[in-house]
Amino acid sequence: MNLKNTSATKILPVITTTGEELVPSRYALKIGEIEVLVISDGVLPLPTQMLAHNAAPEDRAEWLDDMFLPSEAFDWALNVVVVRSGDQTILIDAGLGLDPDLHLPRAGQLIKRLEAAGIELPSVTDVILTHMHMDHVGGLLVDGVKERLNPDLRIHVAATEVKFWESPDFSHVFMPPGFPDALRATAKKFSEVYQSQLRLFDEEYEVAPGVTVSRTGGHTPGHSVVNLQSGDDRLTFAGDLVFAVGFEHPDWYNGFEHDPQEAVRVRTNLLKEVAATGGLLVATHLPFPSVGHVVVDGEAFRWVPMFWDY
Repeated sequence: MNLKNTSATKILPVITTTGEELVPSRYALKIGEIEVLVISDGVLPLPTQMLAHNAAPEDRAEWLDDMFLPSEAFDWALNVVVVRSGDQTILIDAGLGLDPDLHLPRAGQLIKRLEAAGIELPSVTDVILTHMHMDHVGGLLVDGVKERLNPDLRIHVAATEVKFWESPDFSHVFMPPGFPDALRATAKKFSEVYQSQLRLFDEEYEVAPGVTVSRTGGHTPGHSVVNLQSGDDRLTFAGDLVFAVGFEHPDWYNGFEHDPQEAVRVRTNLLKEVAATGGLLVATHLPFPSVGHVVVDGEAFRWVPMFWDY
């Protein structure tokens, strides 16, 4: 009996009779003296063609089949990271927030999961945005969230990213209907609501001891990654530069990439760098908790998930 790509293999969240999640959607680790918490904001059900719209359909289908994934659509993970370095508590990206009429009911879980992890919103001193797509800024636009945040909150984002969303280019993306309008509207609203708290940087900026954000471009012009280093330990939060298919096929285009060719170049260089340093990699849309190592494998790469520590 072949169980691939059938409803029998679909895993749904486990909920207790009280409505609480049985398994907390968070995973903690330390990078030297830096505390790291990966939190799931939920999942985004999206068409599989968006994983590799420049690949031959039969090649994409073969990869999905090999990964025991459905052929038409599946749930993309949506991960957010909280970092504590010194006296700073840093939120890296902010999840989807409210569903912007795109039928994504299982995402937007960040605020309640932060609270479940004991992280109060007023304790957050800094936010780093890898980019301004709605699934990275929307959590800060949920009703009542801004009022609960520290009034001195600093939001770090590349100046190029803010400039891009003043008149965004969607000519090279491959998105389902409704997404470009939703992305444009959310970015505009975010810039208006948090304009006074934005702290813009050009290429690289140290947000806290051992926590550096660097602009890479590619996915969006101002897309950035966050590098953590303490002692001999390293971790890179890659944002949307790396998707599950990107290790074996770094040259496949993701539908959300505004400059797919540049994204391929940046993705390949980043994966080579992480493999060379031996550090850990976390990315927004890798399966939760998305913590692992990268190994060079010929002309491509291999993902080695970290063994969970309970």
